[in-house]
Amino acid sequence: MSKFNVSALFKTAQQTISRHSPEILTGIGIAGMITTTILAVKATPKAEKLIELECERQNRERRNEATENGDECFSKVTKLKPIEVVKVTWKCYIPAAISCATSVACLIGASSVNAKRNAALAAAYNLSATALSEYKEKVVETIGEKKEHTVKDKVAEEHVKKNPVSKNEVIVTKTGNTLCFDAISGRYFKSDIDKIKKAENELNKRMLSEMYISLNEFFDELGLDHISIGDDLGWNLDGGLIDLDFSSQIADDGTPCLVVNYQVAPKYGYSSLV
Repeated sequence: MSKFNVSALFKTAQQTISRHSPEILTGIGIAGMITTTILAVKATPKAEKLIELECERQNRERRNEATENGDECFSKVTKLKPIEVVKVTWKCYIPAAISCATSVACLIGASSVNAKRNAALAAAYNLSATALSEYKEKVVETIGEKKEHTVKDKVAEEHVKKNPVSKNEVIVTKTGNTLCFDAISGRYFKSDIDKIKKAENELNKRMLSEMYISLNEFFDELGLDHISIGDDLGWNLDGGLIDLDFSSQIADDGTPCLVVNYQVAPKYGYSSLV
């Protein structure tokens, strides 16, 4: 029993470390950089002393050579050449160099782990988006377009119920006065269906020449602030143009509400898919 508990504890610790490895590596990297600075500062007085001793040694040699040649004067060394400084002092900075190399390796490792996780996330997202698209096609094929539209309305109704307008800020824009709800960002805002469709058409026209459009660019057209994932999600020509879906609902305060959904969902890594 005790053996099992130790094994389970070790496995849990291993999983925790693996899960948080980017944060751990970044922390070690930052701490290492601070340590590198401290070690370099501490090594400097020792290095300066070695430079001073080397100057004295060279001056003794020159004095001895001058004495042997019968010269009364000789040129003193007051400053070492850069290559001489390196030869004399490099050992002083070995600890700082090791600390710096370790720190850089940790930071590169953290970046590598994050890159792999982002790639895996993108692949998983795209698989989910493909599966959802195929599922929607089969739903339409099985129950028909009218019933499928009824299902969408029910989903939109559920969105509004779970995010009551009375508990959310309504963003006032310059694009209209109709209460609208964006299904992706979960925000209420004032706009107009014609203005939203115009934004959709304008961005689709741009996509024909620019190849892709981000979700945040769509929000720009609606007069809404950017969201944190808005630059990571978007549309491209290969995945299909922006195709909005609208559903009329009633908010919890009795106000008619236009729910804005997406027939073609914005994809992760859209700019690298064209």
